[in-house]
Order: sequence, then C-alpha cells, then structure tokens
Amino acid sequence: MRIGEREVGLEHPPYVIAEIGVNHDGEIERALSLTDAAADAGADAVKLQFFETDRLMSKAAKLAAYQKNAGETDPIAMLRRLELTIDEMALVVDRAHERGIHAIVTVFSTELVEIAETLAWDAYKTASPDIVNKPLLEALAGTGKAMIVSTGAATESDVRQARQWLEGTVNRLVFLHCISCYPTNPEDAQVGMCRGLRSYVDPCEVGYSDHTTHISTARLARGAGAMVFEKHFTDDMRRTGPDHCASLEPTQLKAYIERTKNEDPVSKSELGEELWDAMWGDVHKRVLDCERDVREVSRQSVVSTRNIAPGETITREMLTIKRPGTGILAYRLNEVVGSVVKRTIENDVPIVEEDIA
Repeated sequence: MRIGEREVGLEHPPYVIAEIGVNHDGEIERALSLTDAAADAGADAVKLQFFETDRLMSKAAKLAAYQKNAGETDPIAMLRRLELTIDEMALVVDRAHERGIHAIVTVFSTELVEIAETLAWDAYKTASPDIVNKPLLEALAGTGKAMIVSTGAATESDVRQARQWLEGTVNRLVFLHCISCYPTNPEDAQVGMCRGLRSYVDPCEVGYSDHTTHISTARLARGAGAMVFEKHFTDDMRRTGPDHCASLEPTQLKAYIERTKNEDPVSKSELGEELWDAMWGDVHKRVLDCERDVREVSRQSVVSTRNIAPGETITREMLTIKRPGTGILAYRLNEVVGSVVKRTIENDVPIVEEDIA
C-alpha cells in the first residue's frame, strides 16, 4: 500500500507517525513548532486530531481515569480547550508538506469527514474506540485515501468485524495494534499481538500505536511484523494535559525513530529475557484490564438529538453518535431507526436497550 507516494509494508523501511494529537494544547503556534520538531526528528508523518466537542461528547460523557490523573475535571471543558479549527489545521498540513513529511488526521465524527476533505491530508486514521463506529469507518473509506485503524481495547471479534466492513479498502488499509493505557507499562505492551493481528486482517498491513515510554518498544514490535508506528510526542512531558505524560520529548523521539528505522529488532539478550517475554506477551487480541475504563468512556453510542416521547417511532434525524460507549454502540445505528420508544428519552443521552421496543 501507499501513503502519499511512500510505499508501506514489510519490504520497505518502517513508517513512523509523530502524533501531536492534542499536545498543542489548543495553540496553533505550538502545533506548528511540534510539526517542525517531528520533521527534525526524522518522522515520516505528523498527525492531528479533528473533533468538535459538541459533536463528540454527549451530556453523559465522562473522563477516563488517566485524564483525571492528569488533573482534568470536566471532559467537555477539556476538549473545548484542546480544539483546533480546520483553518488552523490547514497551516499544519502546509507546514508538514513544506518540511517534506506527510500530514495525517484522526477524524472523530462522521459529519466532519466532508470538512476534513477540504485539506490535503495524506491519510486518515480512526481512534481505537471507533473500531465499532461503522458509519465513521465507511465515511472515511469513501474518501479513497489511505486509512489507518487503531485497535486498542478491542477484541479479535471487533477487529474481524471492522476488517469485514472495510473489505473494499484492503489495498490502502493499515491496522495498528494498540494498548489503550496512557502511559502503557512496558510489561503491558503485548507486541506479540501484532502477529495475531496480521492473521486477522491479511492482506492489510499491520503496525503498532505505542503508548509506552520505552524507546525500544517499536523495535520489538518489528519482530512481530509491525511496519507502521505511531508515537505521541510533546515539547515538555511536564505540561498540564491528558497526553503529555505518555509522550516522548523531541530528543527522545529522534532516538526512538533512529532505533526503529536503523536497527534490527531487539533481542532477548539486549532487553533482558524477562522484560522481553513480558513485552512480547500474547499473540491473541484481547482487552487488558487497564483498557476497560477507556473502552467504556471513549467508545461512541447512538445518542438522541432531541427529547423523544413514549410511543414515538425513531427516525434517523433523531439520532447521532457520541461518547460515551454506555449505550447501543455506533455500528447498530440503523437497527435503532424505526424502533418504537417505550419510555421518555432525554435530549443528548445514549440510548439503551430498555428505551426501545
């Protein structure tokens, strides 16, 4: 497959994405500075996150434990502080291309795909919670661009289901093994799951979204067949914000990329047999205990767009998709349309089985 003009796969050098994410803290100048830092470190691409808080978060939204630990107190206030506009993102895309690297974006809402398409992104990515968000996956597949799908806090069944939905995109599709813990302890890296993942999604390419702070994790994952890597980075790990503590600083990112691209997969003798075995872990995709909180808080449910009274028949206009994942999951949106309401459903809340006949 290709991202832009770059060939990606086992027969080509590793492809490393420097994930700015929300580490710009809502400041465009910092986003541009981080883009330059990613290029200086040797990254192949820089990545942003495109969301609008009111489209993504219902009034039932909650903070994940790692976000609380980072000092956050309100999920909606947190995301509003971390938004970039599409015009600001255009500056990052231009800067990345000026520096000779790709620009990739994670889109969080189906309604934003058309807006994202106004910019020259080289690829789209979906966040781990959205592996069950069929409408979003299909909307991004419809752009015709390369797609990267993260699989944190997902089961083997979740992955196989998403692979089936995206059958027509296999020649431009990468699945990333991921552990949705921020940061991930090296012992929880489970890089061996990259090997199992390849068997589920073949012939799609496989990679690793790395939330550890160990600079050799990607090298170990190469031995399991990963060739696309995503790594959060920041200009200062001590900054206030949800992702800084799970990120590398620029000098660390440079070392991480050099090791990933220029050295052989890490050996047991180099890493230590006990740590190597722990980091390799299992090959079978499963949800770790440390991921369960993020799985519930960050997946998206079918959510009401207005108050709905008992006896009403639900139409598509009454529904949207938002966090948290405590209701009927996003991929079942069409099942909810046409249902008769059994009890009052308030505006902007996840719809649950008990609400409908």
